[in-house]
Amino acid sequence: MGQITIYIDDETERRMKRIVHSQHISQSRWVAELIRDRLRNQWPDSVQHIPGSWKDAPTAEELRADLDQDSSREKL
Repeated sequence: MGQITIYIDDETERRMKRIVHSQHISQSRWVAELIRDRLRNQWPDSVQHIPGSWKDAPTAEELRADLDQDSSREKL
């Protein structure tokens, strides 16, 4: 298992200690969970269930229907 050393300001450390104490977990576990969350290759379940959850939401085609034609792009 790898180890890392991080340096954080006093206020951040104080806030982190308050959180880990309230969750009854170690600082190391808390930081490791944050890193794992950031390295996920997929959206969380709470986000994956959003598309299609609003039955009255307009479709992409409906949203684009009244848009003017896009401007011409200059060549690079």
